[in-house]
Amino acid sequence: MKFTTASFKKAKESGEKITMLTAYDYSTAKLMDEAGIDAILVGDSLGMVMLGYENTLPVTVEDMIHHGAAVSRGAENAMVVVDMPFMSYQTSVYDAVVSAGRIIKEGRADAVKLEGGVKYKEHIRAIVDAQIPVMAHIGMTPQSVNAFGGFKVQGKSIEQAKQLIADAKAVEEAGAFAVTLECVPADLAAYITSILSIPTIGIGAGNACDGQVLVYQDMLAMYSDFTPKFVKHFGNVGEEMKKSFKAYIDEVKNKLFPAEEHTFKIDKEVLEQCKL
Repeated sequence: MKFTTASFKKAKESGEKITMLTAYDYSTAKLMDEAGIDAILVGDSLGMVMLGYENTLPVTVEDMIHHGAAVSRGAENAMVVVDMPFMSYQTSVYDAVVSAGRIIKEGRADAVKLEGGVKYKEHIRAIVDAQIPVMAHIGMTPQSVNAFGGFKVQGKSIEQAKQLIADAKAVEEAGAFAVTLECVPADLAAYITSILSIPTIGIGAGNACDGQVLVYQDMLAMYSDFTPKFVKHFGNVGEEMKKSFKAYIDEVKNKLFPAEEHTFKIDKEVLEQCKL
């Protein structure tokens, strides 16, 4: 059964945890879908883990459409949420709706995600009014990395905590079907989860959230440039990949691959008649 916004709501009401991972290509999305993941986020984190940028800021709408469409083709049951990249919605409410519409139409997304709370309440409302589901994202919002002065936990002071609570209520009132809480103290995230009727999806926000999301390269130890505190390695796939790459290199260098079982044959008489 396809996981939808209604599924998010039902999970919140029943207390069933929602599972979400990032993916950026068809084959990875297909594997996650077959494993039973509830939702897949095509995050603008692709700028770092797929394109090699130092942060998410250079990512474009075209990048998100390209990767979103690939993931959507691999996700039969999982809900596909695609990030709205930096400056695709901040400039105006109109631009926000146009960008969201392109991501849905061309990127084949089921929903979009955008960063920000109170400040982008009207943007969220307008996108929702256009019949496009929106997942909000508050706390440590990577597109604000320069304003924050780096990737830092948000909500530790009274002022920050009050702002996060206000942001959470604002995106709920604007019509968001869920909200991601990133790098938020666990107790604060638990309180926000308790006062909202929409699900919270945590990433570095404790286990009281209604669901969790991780960047899949992080949880499989495939991305070594930076490992956040909240990441758990569920497998050491990165090391296994390097072992496999080295084994391939060694066998090719030593003329062990391809072996006879990996090659195709031709009748010797045919070959002789073709020789110059």
